[in-house]
This record gives sequence, C-alpha cells and structure tokens, in this order.
Amino acid sequence: MTGQLDLFEPPEQTLNYGWMGTIAQFLATNDSDWLDTLSTHYQQLYRQRSTGTQQQAWLDCATVLRSQFVQLTQYRSDSAEWTLIFEYELPREGGRRPDLVLLAAGQILVFEFKQKPTPSAADLDQVAAYARDLSEYHAASAQQPITAIVVPTRRTTYSEVRDGVQVLSPHAIADYLSKLESELPAIDPQIWVNADYAPLPTIVQAARRIFQQEPLPDLKRARSAGIPDVLAYLDRLVERAQAAQERHLVLITGVPGAGKTLIGLQFVHQTPQDLSDQAAVFLSGNGPLITVLQYALKSRVFVQAVRNFYIDHEVRRQKAPREHLIVFDEAQRAWDADRMAEKYGINSAAAGAVVRIAERSPDWCVLLGLIGEGQEIHVGEEDGTEQWNVGLEQASADWHVHCSPEQASYFTAVSGDRLHTNDVFNLTTSLRTHLAKDVQTWVAHVLLGEFDAAAMLMPSLLAAGYDPYLTRDLEQAMAYCRDRYQDQPDKRYGLLASSRAHNLSQHGIANEYMATQRVKMGPWYIDPPNSPLSCCALDSVVTEFGCQGLELDYPIVGWGDDLLWRSTWMTRSRQKNVRDPLRLRLNSYRVLLTRGRDGFVVFVPPDATMDTTFEALQSAGLRSL
Repeated sequence: MTGQLDLFEPPEQTLNYGWMGTIAQFLATNDSDWLDTLSTHYQQLYRQRSTGTQQQAWLDCATVLRSQFVQLTQYRSDSAEWTLIFEYELPREGGRRPDLVLLAAGQILVFEFKQKPTPSAADLDQVAAYARDLSEYHAASAQQPITAIVVPTRRTTYSEVRDGVQVLSPHAIADYLSKLESELPAIDPQIWVNADYAPLPTIVQAARRIFQQEPLPDLKRARSAGIPDVLAYLDRLVERAQAAQERHLVLITGVPGAGKTLIGLQFVHQTPQDLSDQAAVFLSGNGPLITVLQYALKSRVFVQAVRNFYIDHEVRRQKAPREHLIVFDEAQRAWDADRMAEKYGINSAAAGAVVRIAERSPDWCVLLGLIGEGQEIHVGEEDGTEQWNVGLEQASADWHVHCSPEQASYFTAVSGDRLHTNDVFNLTTSLRTHLAKDVQTWVAHVLLGEFDAAAMLMPSLLAAGYDPYLTRDLEQAMAYCRDRYQDQPDKRYGLLASSRAHNLSQHGIANEYMATQRVKMGPWYIDPPNSPLSCCALDSVVTEFGCQGLELDYPIVGWGDDLLWRSTWMTRSRQKNVRDPLRLRLNSYRVLLTRGRDGFVVFVPPDATMDTTFEALQSAGLRSL
C-alpha cells in the first residue's frame, strides 16, 4: 500500500479497515493514492463503487487532517508515529465503521467528521455508540481510555464537550491532540485491528447462529449476567433427571432483555447427543416472536406455538409428548383457568396443562419455564407464578422445582427436599441495553410515579451510552432515527405504541387494531431499511403484543391517553374480564420502554390533555430531542 511500511501490509484475507498507517505515512501519501485505497476497500466490502458524495467526504476529512497533522508533528515529534485507522469496520456489526480511529499516547480516539457547522444529537449519539461498543466488546480496547470526537468540518466557533462527546472545530484538532497525556504504553496497531470483537447478538441473530450450527460468540456481558452458569446447571440437571428417572420444573425469571429466550434457545440446541433429535422442543405463547424467528430461520420447525402443543396433547387426545426437554418461553403469558376454558375447553390454568402434559413424557422430563417480570399484558395473565404451584398440586408425579429464592415461597406443593433454590435463576442484568444496567430500575421508578428517583439515575444511563429522549414532534423523532442510522443497514428502528391508546392515530401513529393486524411481523423486524415492510419505513406500528420478547435498536414509543399522570398514574382503559386494568397498562408501557438496545425516544402528542404526562416524563430526566 502506497506510503505504508511492512508493519501495516495486509494479510491475504479481506482487511477490516480502509487504510492504516502512521501520521508520518499519511502525510507522505498523496490524496489520490489514499483515496484509491479507500475506494477499493469500499468496493470489496459492499460490491459497489463508492459514490461521489462519499469520496468528497473522504477528501474533506483528509484536507482537514493534513493541515492539522503538520502542525501537530511540529508541536510534538512523537505524534508522527501515532497510528491512523480509517474506515475500521466493527466485526459482526453489519458495516458500522467510524471515520477514523486514532491510536495515540496509549489512548483510543474515535472520530466522526460531519459536513455541517453544528453536530446533531444523532451525530453525537452515533460516535458515542462507537466508543461504547469498542470499550465493551473489543478485546484490545477494554482497558484503554477511549474518547468520542465529532468534527463538524464547517464549524468556525469554539470547541466544547456535549453529552460526553468532544466536539472539535477542524482548526482545533492539532492543539487538542498535542495535550494528550497517558501513562499507558503505546497500543500495537496490528494487535488492535485483529483483536476479538464479540458484540451482543439480538435474539434473532442468536437463534440464526444456533440454528445454522454456528458457535455463539463468547459474550462478556452474557458471562457477567450468569447465562453460562444457568446452562451448565441445566446440563447437569438433564444428566441427573435421565439417570434417576426424575421430573424437574425449572423457572427462570428476569428483567426484560436479560437473555431468558437466549437461554431457552441454547438449551434446546445443545440437547445431549445420546438423546434423539426430537428430544427437545421450544414453545412460546408469543405469536410475534414465533413468526419473526420462523421468518429469520426460514423454518417452522425450530420454534412452535404453545397453543398447538395444548391442542395436540390435551384437547384432541391426551397423549404423551415425544420430547423430554420442554421449554416454555414467555411463561408469564400462561393463561388462567377461565381463559383456558374459554379458548380451549381445558379445565385448568396453562401452567397446570403444561405440567400435566410434561409428566406423560416417558420416564423423565425437564420442563423449563421462562418468565418475564412485570410483563403480564394480556387478559388472563394476572395470576402469575402462583399458577405453577396449583399445577403441581394437581400433578400425579413427584416433581422437583428449581427457582430463585424470591420465587420459593410460591411452591407449597412440593416438599422441602424437592425445592431447590439458586440465585442464578433470577437474571437481573439486561443484555438488551448494553451498559445501561439501570434502565429497568429507571422504568420501574417512572411507573411507580417516583420521578425524582428516576431523574437521579439518568446520568448513569447517559454515561453508559444509552440515549433516551422526549419529544412532542413525531417528525423530529423520525428524522433523528434516519440520521443516526443512515450508514448502518443492520440497525432497526420503528414505531411502538400501546394497543389501548386512542389519540395516537390522529398524530401519525396508526395503532388501531386493524392497522396493527396487517403488519407482517417477520419482514417488519428482519427486512432491510429500504424495504417498505421494514420497521425502518416508519409507517406501520407494533404494539406491546407485537414487541414482547423482541427488540429494536432504537424504538419511537408513542405515549397515548390510556396512561395519564394526574398526581398518580390513571387509565381510562376498560377491558372485559380484567380485574386490574391499570396493572396491565403499566406493564404494557414497561414492555414498550424496554425494547431499545441503544435507547428510545418517547413521543407525547401535543394535546393539552397530555401536558401533565409530558411534564412528568420530563421530570424523570428525559432530555428534549
């Protein structure tokens, strides 16, 4: 590569960056050769030529940097050996690539150049997310200081720090870099660009890898959340159940996004080899989740509707399942006895029906129930964990129960020697929201009306790179999403709304029943942004029923008139056979507010009736967009 030493010569495989070299080498390389290298890499990466707009952006960036680096090397001679990495592609991230990564003085600086005088909120959040993900998932960056920098190339005013991001005038780069100090040793560029990068997969990505017999990446966050510990426990339990001819019920609870479904998928996937291929089944009462996974995997075999399980083994005839390992995902959706009788003619709650079917499995069985805390949103879902104890009271076999200590008091139907508690069965850390460990607590405070406590948590969310906003302008929210993710085709953003809100449709969020029923869930979550069926088209809406157990990178959450702040939360929603409609509304908004991996923006319609609700959310620390 022109102007570069052998140290940076590429290996035979495709490079994961456009150009790498020292500042001295960059200054010795002419613009034409440098631009050709970036263009060739772009064409190899995307199988198409770079546009004139892209090439002009590269040249603008080079012009700024050449001028500033000449000054910098005069200020401090050691800077000539600092390493520049242009267009570094974050592995497994679908083409996400910062404009420039600078390895300097034992530090990592991530640059984004924007051809404008002032960066937008989306620009700041984009580069902050790059820095956050490198810190969290890139092995060679984990212990290094990382700074996110935006350079608006048309800026003529002073530099500043905004929301943790350094905003530099193009004329201030040399001065800023000349003051860098660090006691850490220099970072080896070859080690850095070839370091492992293990991003957190979405549930769809994880399922696809499992189904295609690919090993899941070794996830730091998954390890810290205890998922491998749970899977190891389940493996030992299967061995014991099979050897001793026993039946075991395992209940795993957890906050939204804690990885419950990921555990279920992996558990089914790693069925012991001495069992048949049909020894395990993954069941869900979550129709949209089933549809999305089947669409992503191009298979209807991997996941099955629990409804079909009921009908096949309990309604048509009472027969034994062929599976010994049964996973019931979204088990909080287990209906009570009245709803089961109404829908299927089964005279017991759903939990009891599953237990009864499972104990017909020949000789032994492990039944795994995955329960989302505070996510009961359907009619008939209000009984919760108590259902499982009732099912065990009615069981004919002797069951062992494994649960968290918090759940143990529910299980009076089993003797003490068959009740096994372990903290690993309560997943308290969300994987969905990257570093934002306090998101669940923030949402809980908001839904309890504890806005001051919620506001106190907001600085930790922002510091972790989680970006929640508040707006009364839907078009502004849409523009933010399109702007932030314009060069990231694997990212997903879309409209979410409560099914019971009646004022959102007049403001551009079509959450009416018939409109949401027409949404094709598979394409909505999976299709690329240029598809008219994709969530990124921002013209179709998914409700709490369509997003539970699933996720977006950045949702726009419409807050409607079904949950209003009037010195306390209140609802006008009334539903047949619902004992506590306010509880279902609060849980619905809990689901909606916890779908985002990078953050969310709440849209509150500009109606006078919504003013106090907007003010309440604002007092909880949400920034105006």
